Amino acid sequence: MATPSTEIVESDILIIGGGMSGCGAAFEANYWGRNLRVVLVEKAVIERSGATGEGLSAINCYMGQRYGWNTPTDFVNYVVNDMMGLAREDLVYDVGRHVDSSVHLLEEWGLPIWKKENGEYERIGRWQIPIHGESIKPITAEPARTALGPENLYERVAVTHLLTDANDPEKIAGALGFSVRENKFYVFKSKTVIITTGGASNVFRPKSINEGTGRTWYSVFATGSAYGLMIPIGTEMTQMEHRFVPTRFKDGYGPVGMWFQYFHAQVLNALGEDYTVTRDDELRKYEPYGSAVPTPTPLRNHQMFMDIQAGLGPMYMRTDQAMQRLAAGDPAKMDEVRAEAWEDFLDMTISQALTWAALDIAPEETPSEVVLAEPYIMGSHSGEAGAWVSGPEDLSPPDYFWGYNKMTTIRGLFAAGDGVGAAPHKFSSGSFTEGRLAAKAAVNYVTDHQAVPTLNDSHVKGIQEAILAPMVTFDRYKGVSTAEEVNPHYITPRQGLVRLQKIMDEYAGGASMAYTTNESTLVRGIHLIGLLREDLAHLAARDRHELMRCWELIHRTWVGEAHMRHLLHRKETRWPGYYYRADYPKLDDENWRVFVNSKYNAANNEWDVFTKPYLKIVT
Repeated sequence: MATPSTEIVESDILIIGGGMSGCGAAFEANYWGRNLRVVLVEKAVIERSGATGEGLSAINCYMGQRYGWNTPTDFVNYVVNDMMGLAREDLVYDVGRHVDSSVHLLEEWGLPIWKKENGEYERIGRWQIPIHGESIKPITAEPARTALGPENLYERVAVTHLLTDANDPEKIAGALGFSVRENKFYVFKSKTVIITTGGASNVFRPKSINEGTGRTWYSVFATGSAYGLMIPIGTEMTQMEHRFVPTRFKDGYGPVGMWFQYFHAQVLNALGEDYTVTRDDELRKYEPYGSAVPTPTPLRNHQMFMDIQAGLGPMYMRTDQAMQRLAAGDPAKMDEVRAEAWEDFLDMTISQALTWAALDIAPEETPSEVVLAEPYIMGSHSGEAGAWVSGPEDLSPPDYFWGYNKMTTIRGLFAAGDGVGAAPHKFSSGSFTEGRLAAKAAVNYVTDHQAVPTLNDSHVKGIQEAILAPMVTFDRYKGVSTAEEVNPHYITPRQGLVRLQKIMDEYAGGASMAYTTNESTLVRGIHLIGLLREDLAHLAARDRHELMRCWELIHRTWVGEAHMRHLLHRKETRWPGYYYRADYPKLDDENWRVFVNSKYNAANNEWDVFTKPYLKIVT
């Protein structure tokens, strides 16, 4: 096997990940730091990378301040309630006060937003505006590509490791990765790094298997690298125990938001009952959040789950009733409603449209099954896992502020989107906004800290050898067996992923275990994750694509371990409907309305898991 070449790329600001937050960071960093070199590296191409690469049917985070719809304070109150009392109010407010201008910028760039006859944005929920969003990502990527210039955009390069300063492990120095198309390493040396990579799908075993293998709700390209990059260098993380279990159309994973908010459809059980009505008393067990309006997402899940457990399924989204009600017997109106129903999924979840077609479902005539999916670990949607970052100077108390907005506990390392913890409900527009805020702060950091970081060459070389090891392993042992997938000397990334998903599903409260776990089960799962991590040293890759899959698996494994360690530490069921601690079945605000944080120490392979206070900031 030929020795890879190495290219060293020096920059002032390095952005890792070309999704919505990465594109926002690139655009903003170029605006404020015109004399700085800003580099973005992406494992795919930025026109279709990230969670919105498939398209989108609505902007789910928009205040509408110019219309008097909401204020950032309203947004904070909503998010804190939906998270059952736990969110960083300073970070949520910061997104809320800036997100509208970001949406207007996207519209200026060409994003088609639905409008009323008077020119006002159409509105389908308190925070949602519908869009024709199949091309939201190319629209967002073009200004970022223009701002960077071709010499500063590295695509088809998978970043696997962050690098800290040789003289100061608490200070960032860059990153290391490899080309997925060429036999080449890249050493990115930079004064600051902004993590804008994705949260984690496929850590848990998906419900859709066999015929539907590979289909998940969250982007399969979101492999947990936001966390898998930061955890190993000792970045303080927060809320990694939190997961999001989405209610979605069965098999196709089509989102239900438009159906609830625009079509005003109901999900009813097999007896035609509305679980939000028949299970209303269940909400009283979780006050004050049970009385919040709207009902927090995990509690709505919990109500549905109780019906499912009681044998009252399948649960059906009554698309037929909703569409017929909207059409009111007018065939022309029904044509319009039907087009909107199909466009909702053709814009962003084509698999759901295909599922309808494959099952001969006309949604105006036939209801569709709805299920609770497998868990996802993320920080941008209805999940709040991520790094513990500094908030903005004008809002954040000393416990939440250490110099630069969105900077992690590693100096010069910033995060946005899925990478920021305890700040959920950003969605695409908020992630884009957070990328802009992180970039502006990074520019300020570089202005204040001009010193060029120092790299340890032998350390870099050791990481390069580790990165390439799966290809070396395969090349050495490929002749031992007649079937490449069956070999006593190695495992493939697919085999490792199946093993990770089995562990997470069975020990960390996955779908097959009714989202339920306990202390002894988690302890066993952590032990099995440790054995898996040992065996990951024997991964094999037949080509550079599989090499990328190997490192995606390693990142997902970091996520899985962090998730279980945090779940073990939080001795309560804070989010029923997302997970249940059978040994601590109640919500415990008195003792556990706190953030669970952690730091990994690579020197001794130990985790420190602890709590940080929840502070009321916005009134």
